[in-house]
Amino acid sequence: MTSLKLYNSLTRKKEGFEPIDPSHIRIYACGPTVYSFAHIGNARMAVVFDVLANILRAEYKKVTYVSNITDVDDKIMIAAKETNTKYTDIYNADMASLGVNAPDIQPRATAHIPQMIEIIETLMTKGHAYAADGHVLFNVPSFEKYGGLSGRSRDEQIAGARVEVASYKKDPADFILWKPSKQDEPGWDSPWGYGRPGWHIECSAMAAEHLGLPFDIHGGGADLKFPHHENEIAQSCCAHGDKNDLSSFAKYWVHNGFVTVEGEKMSKSLGNVTLAHDLVKKHEGETLRLTLLSAHYRQPLDWTENAITQSKKTLDRLYQYLRELEDVKADKNASPAESVLSALQDDLNTPKAISALLALAKEAAETKSPTLKAQIYAAAKLIGIAQHNPDEWLGYGVSDDSMDEDHINSLLQQRNEAKANKNFARADEIRDELTAMSIAIEDTPNGAIWKKI
Repeated sequence: MTSLKLYNSLTRKKEGFEPIDPSHIRIYACGPTVYSFAHIGNARMAVVFDVLANILRAEYKKVTYVSNITDVDDKIMIAAKETNTKYTDIYNADMASLGVNAPDIQPRATAHIPQMIEIIETLMTKGHAYAADGHVLFNVPSFEKYGGLSGRSRDEQIAGARVEVASYKKDPADFILWKPSKQDEPGWDSPWGYGRPGWHIECSAMAAEHLGLPFDIHGGGADLKFPHHENEIAQSCCAHGDKNDLSSFAKYWVHNGFVTVEGEKMSKSLGNVTLAHDLVKKHEGETLRLTLLSAHYRQPLDWTENAITQSKKTLDRLYQYLRELEDVKADKNASPAESVLSALQDDLNTPKAISALLALAKEAAETKSPTLKAQIYAAAKLIGIAQHNPDEWLGYGVSDDSMDEDHINSLLQQRNEAKANKNFARADEIRDELTAMSIAIEDTPNGAIWKKI
């Protein structure tokens, strides 16, 4: 049994992770609705669950991580009329830029309509759902445990559900399982007519199809806790599980905190919706990833330019230490450093893990320890950083299209000759010329080397 501890939103406490089946760990995280570019909040979920999957894979032989794509939704229908951009492909490419491994399975809602219809029929048979005016709704009062995840009272449930007030509802809190579609809208034939599924039923169907019930961990952003995850539990427990046991759908619920931008909530009205697609064009993906992990995943994260700058400086320090270890041979199959691993196993405490990693890297650079170097790289892999060549990250010998590498090396040779002839004024002139070209010179025992600033 691993020493991993996770805060379980269902029980509202940190618990030791005890898998349902140690031979196969099963995780589900709610992915994006692909009607636009993913914002930094979507990226935080992807990065957090990527780290969680890494930690579990280090401990268990088989881990299946499922994260879905919602590709049928009212917002998508509107967006589809405006653009043909394949937002799913863009999302996957942007997340890959952040070092996020693709989930083992990435199901699409549109490929699971029969499974959704089957669950709805089961709910109707068991008296938890009803048809009205071409719609099918889940009857919330039929499930006594409703509100168990979010802890919301009856009044709070109704106020926060953001559901349509309609005459065909038996109860104000009832939510849509199936809705009618117009002939020019996406839809499928069903026992209730041509229509499409409600959002919540989609994840219940995809999770059950690919992981079976119950499975180990379900999660996503904190904004999904209510009503989305609350409704998933209601549907799944009533259809396939034990309606008196909320964990008969998923045993552990993990939610990452909100992301603000420069201290304000992200919103279109404020014009501060920050897109991962834009950020990866301006910054290294690893820098953005570290910024997303710079606060504990359950805490709010304030996304600022200063935070990105600090993450870049942290990575520069780490890579500098690793560069000093380049000639030290290390075992590629080493276990992660214990101080980093224990921090990650304590409810994914990435700030503590990153601090421990830096301290170890400094010690390793000073002692030239092969063991520490191996443990550092193994630990960094869990976090998803230090995946670049240190020289390349720091800019040593790296030029771009605007630089003439032969000219740079020629100037460096002239500077070496000037210094050898004690013509220090000329050597300084060449250094200034290189600085103007965004080239920094570093004098080493083996001679001067250059790097791009």
